[in-house]
This record gives sequence, structure tokens and C-alpha cells, in this order.
Amino acid sequence: MTFVNITALTFPDGAQEEIERRFAARSRRVDASEGFEGFELLRPVTGEDRYFVVTRWATREHYETWRASRGEGGHEEDTRRGMSVAPMGFEVVQHDEP
Repeated sequence: MTFVNITALTFPDGAQEEIERRFAARSRRVDASEGFEGFELLRPVTGEDRYFVVTRWATREHYETWRASRGEGGHEEDTRRGMSVAPMGFEVVQHDEP
């Protein structure tokens, strides 16, 4: 069953350009991970002030394996700069395409 991880990014005012620049320059190592199906960075427009990072995986196990391979931490500098991350996981129970 497809697994979707959504990470909400909270950031200080004025950091929007930095967030988009950093994701545009991302290393893309995740793209080669087994079970990885896609990535999206969502910019807030209405009803929300956080960015959302959306990744799709063939299974939750694929996501968990990739996550474990990254080790702990990785966001200490962002935390010091007033940014925070909040990951959320979902299983896709229905998916329709035109």
C-alpha cells in the first residue's frame, strides 16, 4: 500500500526564499532509494503558513528504511534558526486520476 510522508515546515518570517532555494538544490539522494515514488514541496497560499514536503513510497517499510539510513538529527541548525519540522505519515486508501 502506498505510504505518503508529509513534513510540515514552520519557519520565521522572511525564510520562504531560503526554503525554496535549499529544496531546489537538494542532493536528490532520496530519489534513488528503494520504494521512492515522488517528491513535492508545497508553498502555502491560503489557510496555512507552513510549507509541506510530500514524499511518496511504495510501502511504509521503504520509508522507514530510508529514514533509518539517514540517522538521527540533521535539523539542529534549522532549529537554532527558528525552523521546525513535524513529520506525519499516511497510507493511501483511495487514489483517483483523470
